[in-house]
Amino acid sequence: MTNVQRGLAEFIGTFWLVFGGCGSAVLAAAFPDVGIGLLGVSLAFGLTVLTMAYSIGHISGCHLNPAVTFGLWAGGRFPARDIPLYVTAQVLGAIVAALVLRYIASGAEGYAGGLASNGFGEHSPGGYALSSGLVIEVVLTLGFLLVIMGSTDSRAPAGFAPIAIGLALTLIHLISIPVTNTSVNPARSTGPALIEGGIALQQLWLFWVAPIVGGVLGGLVYKALGAEAAKRPPVEGEPLPSAVE
Repeated sequence: MTNVQRGLAEFIGTFWLVFGGCGSAVLAAAFPDVGIGLLGVSLAFGLTVLTMAYSIGHISGCHLNPAVTFGLWAGGRFPARDIPLYVTAQVLGAIVAALVLRYIASGAEGYAGGLASNGFGEHSPGGYALSSGLVIEVVLTLGFLLVIMGSTDSRAPAGFAPIAIGLALTLIHLISIPVTNTSVNPARSTGPALIEGGIALQQLWLFWVAPIVGGVLGGLVYKALGAEAAKRPPVEGEPLPSAVE
């Protein structure tokens, strides 16, 4: 695949993740009588990744997350030269999704401007401290990378990686929404924070540092854990077929 195709796939995929995940929180979580609540929001985030993994995984690898991109690089499954392309596309997709979501949500009377941003302290849903947010984001992103790298390993059952990855993200949200509103993804945090501004933007740094640290650690752990002589497949999409056989 060309860089344009891969970058566009990451843009679209990250847009889908932020619009679907944050959109479920903003528009549907507390809808009177039939709101989907924490369980529904957690499932929505997982479904966005599962559906996009099947849709664009063969184009870009379906990272949708700078922490995943850095983690795959640390694990030897992604080239450093492509990190800027992927991270830029992911962040832009998240920002556009947040803008579209803000426009839709503002059509309801009484909308207060929230976009399911991440935070700690007074901006944490459960009032959890900075240290709690830091630890849970590192640990859960590390675990997420282990699932991603393990399920996409050539030794794993073929075709099931998107299911494992989507369910892992669902589990991650079930655990950590009360703590930080769940990031494990700097792009997902950046889109809403830039549009909301204020405390969400002031606390954004944590949701770049912690997930990337966790992602790199996860990549390194799996690289050591799953190492063998056979070459592991890159998670970066597939090449275009040659014009000449």
